[in-house]
Amino acid sequence: MNDYKYIFLFCSITLLLNTNVSAQNHAGKTDIDSVIRKKMSESGIVGLGAAIIINKKVAWKKGYGFSDQRTGAAFTTSTLMNIASVSKTVTGACLMRAVEQGKLSLDEDINNYLPFKIRNPYFPEDKITLRNLATHASGLTDRYPFYTDSLYFNGKDSPQALGDFLQQYFMPGGQYYSKENFLDHKPGTFREYSNIGAALAGYIVEIRTGQKLNDYSKKYLFNPLKMEDTGWFLSEVNLKKHTKLYDKTDNKIQEIPLYGCTTYPDGGVRSSVDDLSHFFICLLSDGRYQNKQVLKAETVKEMLRFQFDETHKPENVKSKTLNSGIFWATKMGATRIGHNGSDPGVRVFMLSDLNKGVAVILFINTSLSEKEENKFFEIYEDLYRYGVELRK
Repeated sequence: MNDYKYIFLFCSITLLLNTNVSAQNHAGKTDIDSVIRKKMSESGIVGLGAAIIINKKVAWKKGYGFSDQRTGAAFTTSTLMNIASVSKTVTGACLMRAVEQGKLSLDEDINNYLPFKIRNPYFPEDKITLRNLATHASGLTDRYPFYTDSLYFNGKDSPQALGDFLQQYFMPGGQYYSKENFLDHKPGTFREYSNIGAALAGYIVEIRTGQKLNDYSKKYLFNPLKMEDTGWFLSEVNLKKHTKLYDKTDNKIQEIPLYGCTTYPDGGVRSSVDDLSHFFICLLSDGRYQNKQVLKAETVKEMLRFQFDETHKPENVKSKTLNSGIFWATKMGATRIGHNGSDPGVRVFMLSDLNKGVAVILFINTSLSEKEENKFFEIYEDLYRYGVELRK
């Protein structure tokens, strides 16, 4: 990482590009440009892109700040960025497409699909299903700090094969095996967010379809949705369109390297606000995009359906405030649906209201301290409220 000698004053030089609908202050409407610029200036966010989707159509989109602070290149809605855990929704859609094709069942024992066997040492006879994985109730857990310290590779895609890593993580005697990779809870009885579980689900899709997840998603999602710049790996996207990533520590903004991750199904997709809006509209529209049925309506309904109720839920979940679809979730006290994500230098929101009337996609290329994390949510809420105004 390289320290910069100075920090740009965003309030005076933030670039404003790539808009469809003017954000000027019309009678009574929020001046969203001023609001966002002020929050960026206060926090040190380098670049930001966003879109507001109203009634399943993009009504407003815009980029602010820089994709490259050194050169002054603007962050636009076509700028590429890794979308962190929002990638799980793509993995979920691929999983459901494979279910559509009859290649997978959500309720089959995953050991019937895997070339190796996974047994929770606390409950070795209890089966784990894809539905358990997709609702984060599998009893499989990310072991920290191993997950963050060992699975990210600066400047390149991971050199380790996903299947090899998972076998070494879950098989007794494996290089990464530990009893701490499992929870002392039966599958389906306890919810704990699991990146490793999402990686495993993506790997099972690869096994059963005979295609790598990047190829499978390109064929069945990215191509029909016209997501022309979207991919999973650094090696398959146009890096000239990719934003630089930044971290703010002690009021200093540092550029950090781009990176790949071994467990790519949990967070490896690289996309733009423009491309991701196509995918989000498809999910909000029961699988349709521009009059084309990309996924069957019943497939998407099952993906988005709340899987928990008061009689069927993990013991630590209150279904009225937290619920889950297939790698899809309620957020913000069950007032929003979709997903968000964070990784070094990355913060992404892809959330809609429960009625799917107002949705927001937000990309930010800067990590902030825990004390400043609220700025991300403030900007998201500003955009959501602006979307409500535009809808009226």
